[in-house]
Amino acid sequence: MIQQNLTTITIERRNYGRRYSELPVDKIDRDGFEIDCAGAYARPAHYDLCAGDIVRWREGERAIEAVIVAVARGDDLVSVTIADAHPLPPEFFYY
Repeated sequence: MIQQNLTTITIERRNYGRRYSELPVDKIDRDGFEIDCAGAYARPAHYDLCAGDIVRWREGERAIEAVIVAVARGDDLVSVTIADAHPLPPEFFYY
């Protein structure tokens, strides 16, 4: 059996704090990410994601940060568009 890598993200909201830690996503790149809800208990409407939220994830050993600019919810899919993706300094403590 081939073990898949689990990709997770952290979401923070300005003036609020952390919304999600280690939220699993099905696809992510520097343009956006997707969460496939097909066959899952959580539905697209259950995810509290808003424009302006800060997204952080790892690309190899580097931490990347971006800002959510749009969220689209379908029947089984959450598609999020992000902007301003940039690597964080190597000394950034990713927790």
